[in-house]
Amino acid sequence: MNKSVQARKQRKRLYNAPTHVKSRMVASHLSPELRKEFDRRSARVVAGDTVKVLRGDAEIVGVEGKVTKVDTQTGRIMVEGMTMPKADGTMEGRAVHASNVEIIKLDLKDAWRKARLQKKEVSS
Repeated sequence: MNKSVQARKQRKRLYNAPTHVKSRMVASHLSPELRKEFDRRSARVVAGDTVKVLRGDAEIVGVEGKVTKVDTQTGRIMVEGMTMPKADGTMEGRAVHASNVEIIKLDLKDAWRKARLQKKEVSS
């Protein structure tokens, strides 16, 4: 565990982290209703979850949509309905950092994820 306060060492740890650690870094807060239901504050974002953007540029704050893609390397997610124009005029998906969104509906098709979320204590 790296406990350095130096930003450069924290960035290095983030960039060089193994895949299973980077996967855990793509987590977002749950909505108040989901917090009560699952008795936890946050969960990992997966494609299929419905999220609401809480922070960022004025035009994207408040946008709700389904997550279409999760990039664990950068910690960013793509939300359907959020696009930005490219130089040639075509529209491209806009990436948002996972910490800037709130999960309002979970995709519980995966039985393992559903069981894991309903578990009260997580063993280390």
